[in-house]
Amino acid sequence: MMVKILHNMLSGKQNYWKSLIFAGLIMGAGVTAKAQEGFSKRMSKEIGRKVRFGFKLDPGVGILKSQEEGIERNGAKLNLAYGIMADFFLDRSENYAIGTGFQITHTGSVMMYDKGIGLNEYNDFPTEYDLRVQYLEVPVTLKLKSETQSDIGIWGQFGTYFAAPIKARANVISNNIEHKKQNVLPEMHRINMGLLLAAGIEYPLTETLSGIVGFGYQGGFTDLTRDKKWNDGKLNLNSFSLRLGLFF
Repeated sequence: MMVKILHNMLSGKQNYWKSLIFAGLIMGAGVTAKAQEGFSKRMSKEIGRKVRFGFKLDPGVGILKSQEEGIERNGAKLNLAYGIMADFFLDRSENYAIGTGFQITHTGSVMMYDKGIGLNEYNDFPTEYDLRVQYLEVPVTLKLKSETQSDIGIWGQFGTYFAAPIKARANVISNNIEHKKQNVLPEMHRINMGLLLAAGIEYPLTETLSGIVGFGYQGGFTDLTRDKKWNDGKLNLNSFSLRLGLFF
């Protein structure tokens, strides 16, 4: 480019001014873009974000565990959760945050009840319940993150979650008779909560987009079923899941 410009100037062509102006515009645009990039990075580091949002998908397995005799787990169910993540940062370096959001969780298990326990209309015989429940969950956690030299973040979070059942169905087999898709939502406790642990890595995909991969565990503290309806003592829900998500 510069050789062509000098040639045009020395040869006396009239359009050499156009070439010179064009080259100047290119150089000026490059300098301006470089300055803006440096300014943007300095301002981002100086100001910092207060919050970020993302989407997640957590496939896994849900396990119901009874604390009483006379109830056995006949099988686990695939657990699937999806929803929105939110990190409210507590520092400028974004290493500490309150991790929350909301999600829909599909879970359940297959339980075998001895005679005399379970729902009143079926407890005259040993009965199998294929229980499937949907929850609306809100996690409340402390999230910690550390950056590596390769810009890969290592994160961990711990806290609790609050869940409310929004749908509950059971396929019931009692006295060799199957009762499909029985609505058992009124027989479920209206709140579920427990321990939440998760850890994984975060990888920057663009300046504003990050992908996360990790593993999570939720251990229920509260009883899922109402004792007056089921006469089954305490029934806890535990789950193990893979965390897949994107932060914006």
